[in-house]
Amino acid sequence: MSTERRLRLWALVVAEARGATVSVEHACAVAVAVAGVDCAAVAVSLRDTPREVLGASNVVASHLEELALTLGEGPSVDAISGAPALVADLAAPHCQARWPIFAKAAMAIGVHAVFALPLQIGGIRLGVLDLYRLRAGKLDDEQLADALVMADTVRAMLLDGLPEKRPDQDNQWTEQSGLRHPEVHQATGMISVQLGSVSRIMNLAR
Repeated sequence: MSTERRLRLWALVVAEARGATVSVEHACAVAVAVAGVDCAAVAVSLRDTPREVLGASNVVASHLEELALTLGEGPSVDAISGAPALVADLAAPHCQARWPIFAKAAMAIGVHAVFALPLQIGGIRLGVLDLYRLRAGKLDDEQLADALVMADTVRAMLLDGLPEKRPDQDNQWTEQSGLRHPEVHQATGMISVQLGSVSRIMNLAR
């Protein structure tokens, strides 16, 4: 992933925000444009927090995220494990067998391809960036490269949204204007602690 590509895509996200605070929704909009898909969504899912949709580009993406949560199946659910789920055609027999309810429900509303990209750092899994397309077909090399950079950008946005304060006496994070979900602040706070521990271990090993 070249620095030039990262800077180009970040500039698009900033432009999409039009002077407002950059949000996950802005990143979703850019991901839709550069990957040649029709809608996108970001969901977080950690061991100690339920899966939650942080942003979606339209109601179709939001509906599909809620569907995956309700059913507990779909490419998005599989991608949480850490490997991308690039599904070019939900009508394919292996997709129908793997996600029988989700695949049929998605196609019923016109979605035929799903590209689910995990958001993680090391072994810590934050969530997933889901890209949905109405027509079947693979992403080309450039589209996939841009989509992967956008997943990395969203991951960085989640980590940058860490609260500056420690939890209060009730172990609750103070709400900030960047990310609107306090439970996500708490989850990313735990991630920060884990990353700090890993860093200290690596330094001792040197």
